[in-house]
Amino acid sequence: MGFMDEVRKAGKEIKRAFNDILSAPFVKEMCDTCANMYRLGWDERNGGNISYMLDEKEVGEYLDLNNVIRTIPLMGVNAAEFDCTPLVGKIFIVTGTGKYFKNVKDDPETNLGIVRIAPANKGVELLWGFKDGGRTTSEFPTHMMCHMARLKVDPENRVIMHSHPTHTLAMNYVHELDEKSFSHTLWEMCTECIVVFPEGVGILPWMLCGTNEIGEATARKMRDFRLVVWAMHGIYGAGKTMDETFGLIETVEKAAQIYMLTAHLPRINTINDEDMKKLVELFGVEYRKDFLG
Repeated sequence: MGFMDEVRKAGKEIKRAFNDILSAPFVKEMCDTCANMYRLGWDERNGGNISYMLDEKEVGEYLDLNNVIRTIPLMGVNAAEFDCTPLVGKIFIVTGTGKYFKNVKDDPETNLGIVRIAPANKGVELLWGFKDGGRTTSEFPTHMMCHMARLKVDPENRVIMHSHPTHTLAMNYVHELDEKSFSHTLWEMCTECIVVFPEGVGILPWMLCGTNEIGEATARKMRDFRLVVWAMHGIYGAGKTMDETFGLIETVEKAAQIYMLTAHLPRINTINDEDMKKLVELFGVEYRKDFLG
């Protein structure tokens, strides 16, 4: 056997050592979640984005972590001023800029990427995906800032999710954008709300998206809230798992839908503050006491 034959044989053996990346649970989760968010009308066209921090050992079962396809600079941020040191070496699966959620499930390798945060603010190292030359969502720096903020609060946080839920957006136009008032109204709409997001919902005024400023403002809110509304734009959610994060946004959207269906009608019944206190006591959850009463 010649030298090149040995090389080809070794290459085949290395390739066989890895599982099929498309069968990875984290790829399937991203595909299913994107499909659900598009189906629900939360992510029209290329609206919305998700980043999911992965376990290095698990990713290593599917990819050669030493094989960096290319390095991708971050969009919408001055690298010299953006300190992402706590995330260096962390691996994420993330949606791509300009990519449509409706296409993710049929073509994950084009619409998703698995990236590792490079040292010295040099962007991200592409380990898989974005096969058409694509890059991470333009809001990935905002995601990174939010990940860093949430990891200080909850070391198990792994997911940041941004979407444009219809009724939550509609509520922005007819309800005062005050965190206490907005959260209280949502809590009143469904019995489960104060239990699902007992800290309430943070709110930012309209700001230019894809910038350092909105990323920093969102990250500051994420110190106190897992949900942050971007006024007249959408919502950010954070959680330990894809299901938890999706469920947070889903619950807010359901409450906002009920509000929009009833806001123009006389209010005959409601869940009062005393009833909400009984709920949080029953489930043993801490809540924003200053948002009641």
